[in-house]
Amino acid sequence: MNPLRIATRKSALALWQAEEVQRRLESIDVASDLVRMSTRGDEIIDKPLAAIGGKGLFIKELQRGMMDGRADLAVHSMKDVPAEFPEGLHLVVVLEREDPRDALVSNRYASIEELPVGARVGTCSLRRQCQLLEKRPDLNLLDLRGNVNTRLQKLDDGEFDAIILACAGLIRLGLGDRIRMAIPVEDMLPACGQGIVGIECKVDDAATNSVLARLHDKSAAIRVGAERSLNAVLGGSCKTPIASYAEHDEHNITLSGLVGLPDGSQILRVTETAGIDDGVELGRLVAEKLLAAGAAEIIRQFDLG
Repeated sequence: MNPLRIATRKSALALWQAEEVQRRLESIDVASDLVRMSTRGDEIIDKPLAAIGGKGLFIKELQRGMMDGRADLAVHSMKDVPAEFPEGLHLVVVLEREDPRDALVSNRYASIEELPVGARVGTCSLRRQCQLLEKRPDLNLLDLRGNVNTRLQKLDDGEFDAIILACAGLIRLGLGDRIRMAIPVEDMLPACGQGIVGIECKVDDAATNSVLARLHDKSAAIRVGAERSLNAVLGGSCKTPIASYAEHDEHNITLSGLVGLPDGSQILRVTETAGIDDGVELGRLVAEKLLAAGAAEIIRQFDLG
């Protein structure tokens, strides 16, 4: 085969993910080249994601690159990947999950509880916002965009008292020492697929599909399958705080789902368990219970807003 062409964003974290896939391909004697692309999500950093079209903006250019023949595969953070793929593309592989928790990063405070009234906390995630405000409605939450290093620099420059980032990204960039508190999933449910790297390619590219299958992690696939099933049924956009997180043992999988109002005044939670092979159905069940509990009205209200 010719070297596989890997489409990736240009940010440090995106490049780490693509280079990790490149390293794994090299370990099975498959050559590859990186194809660096700029996405609209990277270019527009002065507006909240919800106002410009959501996380899908981070991957559309990469998908276009595959469809027009510039790349053979694309590497994504699974929390950025919408529930539906364009016709002709699919998720073929996921890598093992890194720490899925959210991280409190601060130069002064070691926990959320230590933050003073009115503390300036930076996050661009409505999911994080609603769960923070449920517990600490006194906090002053401010929008925070940019790559990981840009966000850390804004914290270090004194624009914020604390910021919330994903543990996985910090660990992968060698910045794990910046984590002051890894927030338990019971206190802040992660985004669907958080901590998981996914590889997308063309459905009809049999050779690439066959090669990539050798990198697949079954445990991560079981978990992300349930989480994405919940997301697909809920059908909410980036305007609605939605979270989902799955864990499993040898026999069973447990999935927790959450839908809330951005101000934290109402949060709906459902947790259910099913057999290890029933993750997709479990995702549908948890989503349907959330919808029946009132999530349908929350999602409708904010998607129309």
